[in-house]
Amino acid sequence: MHITTKQFQILTDIDLAWKLMTDVYDHEETNGPAAPFFEYAIISSWLEKDYLRLNRFWLDGDVPVAFVFYEQPVTSIYFVLRPGYESLAGEMIQYAETAYPKFDEPQEFVFTSGQKALIEEAGKRGYHVVYEEDDRIFDLRTGKLDYPLPEGYHFVDARTSDPLKSAKCLWEGFNSEDFGPFVDWDVPTKNGGLSPHELYYNVMCATVSPSPHATYDLTVIIADENEDYVCFSGMWWVPENRLAYMEPLCTVPAHQHKGLAAAALSRHDQVMRKLGAEIMTGGGNDFYKKIGYQGIHRNLHMQKA
Repeated sequence: MHITTKQFQILTDIDLAWKLMTDVYDHEETNGPAAPFFEYAIISSWLEKDYLRLNRFWLDGDVPVAFVFYEQPVTSIYFVLRPGYESLAGEMIQYAETAYPKFDEPQEFVFTSGQKALIEEAGKRGYHVVYEEDDRIFDLRTGKLDYPLPEGYHFVDARTSDPLKSAKCLWEGFNSEDFGPFVDWDVPTKNGGLSPHELYYNVMCATVSPSPHATYDLTVIIADENEDYVCFSGMWWVPENRLAYMEPLCTVPAHQHKGLAAAALSRHDQVMRKLGAEIMTGGGNDFYKKIGYQGIHRNLHMQKA
């Protein structure tokens, strides 16, 4: 076994990360998060990209066997480790602890509950669990989502959808409470985030030139009688893992609590089941449990005392 390391380069290494994360994935996420978790962050404007060079691979010859990367904020560090290479766990923890900036925030290591070797090594270095976070998953092999689309709404074909309407739906679904309506076209949000114009640009780019493994054509969009988009649910299809990775999902506030999100996920169920998906991801909100999600992925957030 001849182990080398390589720093992440965004223009060349997205496929390398995807290969490792799909190779080691199981439905319990024993070896780290699913591949779309990393790629969705990489293509998102909310991710701080100045420190991507600090993400590191470990390779056995040409085969990627381990990966350390951050999400948002930079102080949140994640780990992927191929079974059989648990001896690298200590080196990975040491690297994560020393390589990334800490700023004024406590550095946080995030592990899936099955990453025993990494959790043990972090514990040896004084890290302890400060909180646990559960995300619900739906097993398409044992259940079915079959919620109807409410009257007065209709599905929109993502392949011919309007990027401006999608951006407006995402803005209102995620930002309207904090940042107001979709009107100040070139004004960034008060915390330095995107302006509506930038959000539109990002959606347009994702539609016309998506990231290497995105499946934008599987997005579910729901419009009202005025042809305004009011519910948006993205979908990443990972055939190697028979995984339907849902991200993001939002409903415009004025149209919430009408069953639109449940109908969107039911539409995903119909389409992804036919493609051979076994698991569809969700989130930590009680909404998912209410509509029938039963499985749980548990993440452990560890910090030093």
